[in-house]
Order: sequence, then structure tokens, then C-alpha cells
Amino acid sequence: MADLELNGWDLIVFDADGTLRRTTVPGQPCPHTQGEWELLPGVAETLREIAGAARPPHLGVATNQDHVGYGLLEETVARQLVQDLFVAAIGRPLEAEAVVLCPHPREAGCGCHKPAPGMLHRLMAHFGACPEGTLFVGDAPTDREAAERARVTFAWAWDFFGWGWRGGGVA
Repeated sequence: MADLELNGWDLIVFDADGTLRRTTVPGQPCPHTQGEWELLPGVAETLREIAGAARPPHLGVATNQDHVGYGLLEETVARQLVQDLFVAAIGRPLEAEAVVLCPHPREAGCGCHKPAPGMLHRLMAHFGACPEGTLFVGDAPTDREAAERARVTFAWAWDFFGWGWRGGGVA
């Protein structure tokens, strides 16, 4: 966590793809099965640091998974793949309610597909967190816009994880 402190955050929400993991299948934006993803640099170390803090903030995930809506991926598989990344990073999954995904196609116009703030609102309501105590970490302009709409603080993944450049180690 390059320049961010844990103190003061009740909830830290992460985007999944491009923020915590990258897909190893060329041209595929999200994994469809085990073995199609890897953690990005610094993710495991940072998540372990957060989870091991004396008073750790709640952790959540807000991820667009439109491949579910297009019939390319089952929603249960998409959820499990997100949980698997936390098992890989910190040795345990998050509670089920901490993983919120939008399974709708991009063009559906729902209130949860980022840049809409629905997933962030849902996580804040679940954890009883206020916007001022919530941080959203992402890698896309739609993530930043969702944070603005939800009135939460936003951090670019490359700054949060200390990559020093955009793209999580993808040269």
C-alpha cells in the first residue's frame, strides 16, 4: 500500500480483474475456470497485511462479470473464482456477502454494473460503513466513476499495490 494507511477505513472494496488478478487467457477479460488467472504483484502481501492488522477493515469485492450475462460463465463459478483468489492471497475466503458481482450484460442498464454505484452501496449497507470510511480500489475509469457516484474515496490499483506503473506488472 504505497501511500495509504489502514487507519480510518472501515471497509476496503476491490475490483477483481486488473486489480487483484489478471487473466492468463489472451483476449479474455475474466477467468472462466481455475488455471486461467494469477494474482497481480503485491496483492497477496498487501491483503495479508490488511487482514493481519490489529483492527482490520472489512474487505469486499465489487466486480462486473458480464460474461455471466452473456452465457459464457456461470455465476456460481464467477463467485468461486473470486473467493479462490482470496484463498490464494490470505488463506481463506471472504464471507459470501462480501463478494458482490454484477452478472448483467454491459448494455443492460442495471444499477449495479459499474460505473453505477449499486455494488458499493450494497457492500456499505452490509458492513454498516459510511462513504467517508470506505475506500474503493480499482484499475478502470468505470471504477473511479462508481466511487465518485457512491461518494467514497478511490485509489488506483497501481498506487495502492505499489506497482509504480499502470497495468499490474504487464509491461
